[in-house]
Amino acid sequence: MTKKRVFDIIQVGNATDIPSRIFDVGLIIMVLTNLFIALFETFDASEPYLELLNMLELFTVVCFSIEYVLRVWTAEYLYPAMTGRKAVLYYIFSFSGIIDFLSFFPYFLPMFFPTGVVAFRMFRVIRIFRLFRINAYYDALNVISDVIRSKKDQLLSSIFILLVMMVGASLCMYSLEHEVQPDVFQNAFSGFWWAVSTLLTVGYGDIYPVTMAGRMFGIVITFLGVGMVAIPTGILSAGFVEQYTRLKSFNDYSLEADIRFVRLEVDEGHPWLGQEVKDLPLPPGLILAVIQRRGDVVVPRGNTVIALHDHIVLGAEGYQDDVGIALKEIILKQHHPWAGLQIKDLDISRQTLIVMVRRDGRVLIPNGGLELQAGDTVLLYSRRNIQNAKNVNV
Repeated sequence: MTKKRVFDIIQVGNATDIPSRIFDVGLIIMVLTNLFIALFETFDASEPYLELLNMLELFTVVCFSIEYVLRVWTAEYLYPAMTGRKAVLYYIFSFSGIIDFLSFFPYFLPMFFPTGVVAFRMFRVIRIFRLFRINAYYDALNVISDVIRSKKDQLLSSIFILLVMMVGASLCMYSLEHEVQPDVFQNAFSGFWWAVSTLLTVGYGDIYPVTMAGRMFGIVITFLGVGMVAIPTGILSAGFVEQYTRLKSFNDYSLEADIRFVRLEVDEGHPWLGQEVKDLPLPPGLILAVIQRRGDVVVPRGNTVIALHDHIVLGAEGYQDDVGIALKEIILKQHHPWAGLQIKDLDISRQTLIVMVRRDGRVLIPNGGLELQAGDTVLLYSRRNIQNAKNVNV
């Protein structure tokens, strides 16, 4: 089995790739089994089954170890824009790579350091983060991460404002209550604990003001807390609505609109080379549908990196207009007066616009410095009658 095939299997597979789907389902089952063992071990009823639980845990940990080795081995396909060694290091120190490593490595530490068994068992709690792997298999869970990423600036701003209010409220309450309750509001941190429980509307009741000024201030902070906690909640709610509306509109758009597709190849020097899909400067209404890479079809995600020689398929709604745009097509022969001249030097009317140049099967976007050559096919818009031009209706 080739390395590329192993990579296809251990990545999220489509419905037609049976081995990949089996691997995905098996991995999810092992993650849930491992988590069940971690929870069930805390009950007294688990003592009769400890040997079975230990065997199951060892089996899942060995599977996680093998999976980690395979992901390191095939990292060059996960990050095609990087060299093999750099791709391996990038995966190892990525968030998913660290979680994959910590999901199995602490299990083997007691074999080398028997005196630290208790401490190492605490590290094994990190395996709960393995649940993040399931996020890659369900679009509904992906919506959560997409919303948080898209709204991260607003969320960070609201959290910063909330922290400023907590610090200010803690200092104010300490000033108002310290003399009356020196054993309760001993320092500013005591006031900070009160501010956290009040602003976040938890209200444990272990620390509370007793003076009239403190109670009045507490009422104000409580009202402000309700509003401040509602800000990130509203941001996330609006983000979910936007995301689901976008997904629904895409489905309606793909079913009802006349979508047209174009394909372009990413060559050396292409401005999109090495960029992630989420950073591509796509104009509104243009959709990156699929990426054809080395004979395989890749469904683009936000972190998918555009690699050399990728074939990108772009989709857009067909222009709905009863009156088409008439373009003219000219094939430059050997002695055509435009052959050998740059577009900026052409003697053409201001009402004439060169739209596209086709050369040797490639499409060139015209600019002033582009030199036309014999054999080029020039598409242009002009109201003038041009000799030997063929009309093309768009």
